Amino acid sequence: QVQLVESGGGLVQAGGSLRLSCAASGRTFSSYAMGWFRQAPGKEREFVAAISWSGGSTYYADSVKGRFTISRDNAKNTVYLQMNSLKPEDTAVYYCAADGTSIATMWYEYDYWGQGTQVTVSS
Repeated sequence: QVQLVESGGGLVQAGGSLRLSCAASGRTFSSYAMGWFRQAPGKEREFVAAISWSGGSTYYADSVKGRFTISRDNAKNTVYLQMNSLKPEDTAVYYCAADGTSIATMWYEYDYWGQGTQVTVSS
């Protein structure tokens, strides 16, 4: 069982930066691939970024590639999403998720989810 708690969301102007954190409970955090997803009002949940259990592999959605960076610190049971050059279209609730099998980009492949943190980018 893994419990996830996101933090770091907020209101930022276009072009600004935010860093999201996702703190995980449980001693098996380092065995899970981790992902970030987002959901804007009226839209489906979409993949943002994912990282393997070791941090050696990362995937990004085309819409965030070059602007967002996912990383993890297994000693701190935490995964991060550094978001730079934010755009109004990045506005959404951001969720972190844990996958007990392998790095994945589809939401239904993830086993555990956090409650989400709101990111709002003003123009």
